[in-house]
Amino acid sequence: MADSHENRTAEGPRPALVPVKVFAVGGAGLKLQEQIAQCALPGASFLAVGTAAEIAGSAAAEKVELESKLLRGLGTGGDPERGRAAAEENFTRLKDACAGAAVVFIVAGLGGGAGTGISPVLARAAKEAGAVVLAWVTLPFDCEGNRRRQQAHLGLERLRAEADGVICLPNQEVFRLIDDQTSVVDTFRITNELLAAGLNGVWRLIAAQGLIEVRVADLCAMLVECQGANVFATATAAGPARSRDVVDQLLAHPLLDGGIALMESDAVLVSLAGGPGLAMAEVSRVMEAINGKCGRAQVLAGAAIDDSLGERLALTVIAARRGEASGHETEFEEASDPKTAPAAESLDTQLNLGAGVRKHSRFAPPPPVIPPEKLKQLMGKQTGRSRMGKGAARMRQGQLPLEIVSKGRFDKSEPTIHKGEDLDVPTYIRRGVALN
Repeated sequence: MADSHENRTAEGPRPALVPVKVFAVGGAGLKLQEQIAQCALPGASFLAVGTAAEIAGSAAAEKVELESKLLRGLGTGGDPERGRAAAEENFTRLKDACAGAAVVFIVAGLGGGAGTGISPVLARAAKEAGAVVLAWVTLPFDCEGNRRRQQAHLGLERLRAEADGVICLPNQEVFRLIDDQTSVVDTFRITNELLAAGLNGVWRLIAAQGLIEVRVADLCAMLVECQGANVFATATAAGPARSRDVVDQLLAHPLLDGGIALMESDAVLVSLAGGPGLAMAEVSRVMEAINGKCGRAQVLAGAAIDDSLGERLALTVIAARRGEASGHETEFEEASDPKTAPAAESLDTQLNLGAGVRKHSRFAPPPPVIPPEKLKQLMGKQTGRSRMGKGAARMRQGQLPLEIVSKGRFDKSEPTIHKGEDLDVPTYIRRGVALN
């Protein structure tokens, strides 16, 4: 296995077409791949990875079926560990499928069993086959529940540990692009289009003839350093003022918040592509406008010639933050992990009055704030009680007038006698204990 990105990428000029394989993992990954396949990606091979039921309807040229004795034809059942076990069992097949690729793209939706469990194992297999691995994944909507969200973030961390770079898009961000009337089908379609456009922009930098080249090793280094949430935005323009129009469209994209997302990012990847008529002056104008919005961000820019664009100018931006988890993940982990939950003690515990009392719940409300004067006063009262003399006056209470309740329908039953005592009679009565 290669030890560095540079060992897996060629030094010097790159060929016009780099061998690229796009692996779709699981049901969500296959839908993403369908959208990506609609883009013009010459030289890219498409493969489907998953259980028999998941890849049955895929149009991919090659399919890698990960059936095992553990799955028994029933799929992963939403359990990432089942998907991971199936991938480990078929590790050699995955590695063979990655053979011959210089770059492997993994597209998947995290949160379920297949995409979450298989993707990290596939990334490791691709690296052992000598490829640079870039993963493109989505995180579930909030409405999909805490379980899927927790599984997605765990799978994301495992994937980051195996792949050279991971670009993730939280589906929740798509709400900025839709309204209350947008259907579920259209919502997922928009998500897939957004991710496909980002992948297409990066692919151009890798595979197409570059005017301003971006080395794969530099791209991976940026993604490894900035492993927070990513923001995608794409724009296309044509005409005499296309360099200005494409920037205006990009900054108007809802996901960029008028350019605020660029200012708050730690790293920004810019992919600019045009037909053979792309002028250096256009590249300069676009990059000057983008650099002016990026503030403190590290900017990695590339420009490429793509004959399929004709007179159009295509601009793709991926903005990332360094090591920042989404707020939804943090909120969930704090609520579910007792190690990170704030310690909560009752007032009696603070005053050593409730020792030995078991709490009813670990999610107790925070203790009340007690001023030092009040705390001293309470402690003084407790100390005073312990020092009461024998002659101190005590309140007396008469014996409770309790009556023996009839046995009802058990009156004629034989009594339970043990060592001469009727156990049916309450203990306090048998032993003459007065209840005061």
